[in-house]
Amino acid sequence: MIAICCDHAGLELKNEIKKHLEEKNYEVKDFGTYDANSCDYPDFAYATAKSVAAGECEKGILVCGTGVGMSMCANKVHGIRCALCGDCFSAQATRQHNNANMLALGARVTGAGLALKIVDTFLDTEFEGGRHQRRIDKMMDIENKENQ
Repeated sequence: MIAICCDHAGLELKNEIKKHLEEKNYEVKDFGTYDANSCDYPDFAYATAKSVAAGECEKGILVCGTGVGMSMCANKVHGIRCALCGDCFSAQATRQHNNANMLALGARVTGAGLALKIVDTFLDTEFEGGRHQRRIDKMMDIENKENQ
């Protein structure tokens, strides 16, 4: 299952991504927002990130105006490795090398056509493991030390 959310700035793109994923037979859990009224992105990013961290959803997608705020919020949740991507190469590399489990997108900076390609790349790319796992382990050690 793929978790997805947005704030008011990302609503239209989130809905396009959700439709795209459902057409590709992904099960999608939508954490909101559901209308264009101004809202606070941390509320949605946190709930979505918690679902991924808890294993309720395999991966997550966050959409706000730039993707920056949502990614920063998600990365506060233990076990989340959220990458803000504006191109397919970054989406591929962050899955291969960083084993990112969440993707953030900026609706005001990334067009829908490119955003859908980034989403597909992110979801279709596997983690390579190997030397990259050692680096992930070190990253998680830092997170664990900071959360003590």
